[in-house]
Amino acid sequence: MKEFGRYYTNLLNQLFQIILNFFRNIFQAIAQLFSDGFTQIGKEFFTASSNFSLLDWVMALVVIIASSVFFGIIMYKLFKVIRKYVRFSKIEIEKENLIEEITALNQKTIELIEEKNKILAMKVSNLGINPNQDGDENSEENALDDLHLNSRFIKLHKVDEIYHNENAITIMKEEHMINLQTIVTKFIDFAASKLNLYYDRKIISAFVSGLATSKTMILEGISGTGKTSLPYAMGKFFGNNASIISVQPSWRDRAEMIGYLNEFTKKFNETDFLKAIYETTYREDINIIVLDEMNLARVEYYFAELLSLLEMPDADQWLVDVVADTKPGDPEHLVNGKILLPQNVWFVGTANKDDSTFLITDKVYDRATPIEMNTKSSFIDAPDTENITMSYEYLNQLFKIAIHDNGISKHTMDRLEKLDQFITDNFKVTFGNRIMKQIKMFVPVYVACGGSEVEALDYMVARKILRKFESLNLPFMQQEIDELSKLITKLFGKTEFVECQSYLTSIKKQF
Repeated sequence: MKEFGRYYTNLLNQLFQIILNFFRNIFQAIAQLFSDGFTQIGKEFFTASSNFSLLDWVMALVVIIASSVFFGIIMYKLFKVIRKYVRFSKIEIEKENLIEEITALNQKTIELIEEKNKILAMKVSNLGINPNQDGDENSEENALDDLHLNSRFIKLHKVDEIYHNENAITIMKEEHMINLQTIVTKFIDFAASKLNLYYDRKIISAFVSGLATSKTMILEGISGTGKTSLPYAMGKFFGNNASIISVQPSWRDRAEMIGYLNEFTKKFNETDFLKAIYETTYREDINIIVLDEMNLARVEYYFAELLSLLEMPDADQWLVDVVADTKPGDPEHLVNGKILLPQNVWFVGTANKDDSTFLITDKVYDRATPIEMNTKSSFIDAPDTENITMSYEYLNQLFKIAIHDNGISKHTMDRLEKLDQFITDNFKVTFGNRIMKQIKMFVPVYVACGGSEVEALDYMVARKILRKFESLNLPFMQQEIDELSKLITKLFGKTEFVECQSYLTSIKKQF
């Protein structure tokens, strides 16, 4: 026992001595580097320099300056990398803390709602009221009124009452039967003269082309550039106000957006978003639903189901699940617990880029038409212009005609294929069938709005393809980016593809 204790004590002493010697040697090496090492180098230089000629001294000064600059650049780059890493780590920690706080608040909210529902249920029980009663069985009219009164859906029944269970018919005037280019012009004049909102023609052409390309659009950029006001003004222009839904940071699934059935009160907690999509089932004109600041929460969490739904080629399958089944007294257009989403509705999300928001993933970007708004347009002295009435069928027919008449030329497609091949080979990013389909719809409509084919193609490549470069290790791909810029110039010319060239320039400035 004593021998083992003596052995173990000696073993610990040896281990501590080894560790101590390790760190002592490190500090001695560093000290020797700065004392003996650099001192020896200095002595050798002075010894050798005693035999230098004038030319040797000039060469020595040049080499010393060049070496100092070289090592200075290395140290500066190293400092920048360390600083970026520290900033990134700090941001990530803050985001994690914020997510934890939001989760705690959500849990507290759920507990409070449950407590409130229990109190309501007790009050209903004390009053002797049965929320599921069918009403006066002696009168069919009274029974129907009671069904509506005690229905699970209060807001949706109000929509039924507004439209009297009949679709609102859109009757177009002859002067409103205009082409796409005139639509763009009239909207710019209407927004300026009636709303004091000013928009660039390129942005409006892209927006109208986006309506033809997908049912989901993303307006992104810095704050204050008119992202929310654009779909608002578009709704005013078409005579059907856009529904603006404010996205909350607590949205983590579809129930936050659509609502859910309260098991205590047997009522459905309806949201403004649910009411907005339900109202579109009664209309034949153009409907716009705005998800304001959509990236305050993770878009792929709460909106993924609708994104997949809107990609189905058969519009009869655009069924939004609301409840498990339909009961007596439910809204008129709620069939088997589902709402059939009509084709005349578009979802427009606005997104800011700052530390308070989440990144929008490729899954969302690939299915939507992104439009970047980073500058405010100048004042426009427009003539007084009234809004128009336009049915979805008429606008959709304009899109079909534009796609048929303005198909992308073979010369442009050949250049696009060469660009696609280069990007695929060097950056491992490809256009894909979905993006190619969107390009073939966006470009012809953009041309019909008064733009050029190459300008439209530039707009789509910059926002659908080059945007994916953000996930690459760009500091090690400077040569490939320079070659891509040269290829674009060779294929399309120096004055074309302004959006793509500007994006590549901004990337190179980050190195």
